[in-house]
Amino acid sequence: MKKMKLQPRRRQAMFALVLAALAASFVAGGLVGAATPRQSKTHTVTIEGAAFSPTSLTIAAGDAVQWVNKDPYPHTATSTGKGFDSGNIAADKSWKVTLDRRGEFPYVCSLHVTMKGVVKVE
Repeated sequence: MKKMKLQPRRRQAMFALVLAALAASFVAGGLVGAATPRQSKTHTVTIEGAAFSPTSLTIAAGDAVQWVNKDPYPHTATSTGKGFDSGNIAADKSWKVTLDRRGEFPYVCSLHVTMKGVVKVE
């Protein structure tokens, strides 16, 4: 087989075409194979009858939890460690927090300490 010798300008043009084709395939591969970002969700914890429902909730990092107070008196959602504190949630009001850090977040109502719950962030 006879080896073909290219002129310098033609060699540069071929090299540029090969680079352009490689770049296009990387870009296309990146766009086609790219995962779409996960939409964050809001999960609801109902406060009713001096209880949290559900008492245990598992969510994904970046999701939000909303506590809705259906009792006629105020409550809080206060984590027992570093995490969150709603302050008083008045009757028929709600409070929401987004949790980005993974872990378990036990919480209580600081006004009624027998009310307990936990949010697990995965």
